[in-house]
Amino acid sequence: MEFFCYHRDRPGSVALRDELLEEHWSYMDRYAKEMIARGPTLAGDDTPTGSVHIVDLPDSVATRAFAFDEPGYQAGVYRDVLLRRWRNMLGRTMWDFPGGRTGGNRYLVLGLGAGEAADLAVPPDRDRLIAYGPLFSDNGAAWLGTAALVQAPDPDAASAILTRDRYADIEVHNWQFGGRPS
Repeated sequence: MEFFCYHRDRPGSVALRDELLEEHWSYMDRYAKEMIARGPTLAGDDTPTGSVHIVDLPDSVATRAFAFDEPGYQAGVYRDVLLRRWRNMLGRTMWDFPGGRTGGNRYLVLGLGAGEAADLAVPPDRDRLIAYGPLFSDNGAAWLGTAALVQAPDPDAASAILTRDRYADIEVHNWQFGGRPS
């Protein structure tokens, strides 16, 4: 089962986040085979604001353990965690993205919705999508939005992949490929 996990940083937690970076990477290394995408969201000055992980784990119990046993979460780095079932509409990981790890602006686009599902088909400009898929309730029955990692010239272009009037809110965050530096 594929899940989208977004740990949002608690204000003032950058020093603690930095202190725990090796522990975070070591923890995530244990999930390397299950990882579809990962990386931090960033403020305009490159200060971390959160951490995205898209994983394929056996069930919601394993995914909750993944999200809440994470060292930064345990130490209080994060203010909250958004955890939703997700469907990998591209059928690939971020490492298969043709645009590579660097170059161009990258964004997390998070559309939060309710009611009739929207944007269930992959947008036509697939080459700029790093990850893309709908968000669902734990049992997979209710559509709750869409999460995408996108390469785009600016935040407005990134958010344009979603049908704006179908969402209660669309968030756009600067994002970069995660993991240990090469």
